[in-house]
Amino acid sequence: MLPRTAALLLATLLATPVAYAEVHEVKMLNRGADGAMLYEPDHLHIAQGDTVRFLPTQAGHNAASLPELLPAGARAFKSKLNQTFEHTFDVPGLYGIQCIPHLAMGMVMLIQVGERSHTALPDTLPARAKARLAAQLQQLEAGQ
Repeated sequence: MLPRTAALLLATLLATPVAYAEVHEVKMLNRGADGAMLYEPDHLHIAQGDTVRFLPTQAGHNAASLPELLPAGARAFKSKLNQTFEHTFDVPGLYGIQCIPHLAMGMVMLIQVGERSHTALPDTLPARAKARLAAQLQQLEAGQ
């Protein structure tokens, strides 16, 4: 009886589709198609469990979570300058990402994990960063 049960279990496992998490790449740039000091793309809508790989395409950048835009229960992160960095997003919600040396210049991005959440942007951010985040939020809400 045991070999038959094991064979049925194996057949079930082999027939079950496997969901794979995706890896999304984001370039950190001094200059890109949409201006200076930016992430490209500047916003992502990803699935829970997906990973984002931040690539230091040009020197002087990092990727760090914005404490003001971090879902409850999510862990903060900060990469080193000029280093490729990967972060897996396990907690659903809206994440703000900053380049610490260039926050005042507006080097920020948004990552929506899972379903859209309605989050207000913090007033404490520099004006340029807040304006870029507002534009990115608008694009995420429009499904772009």
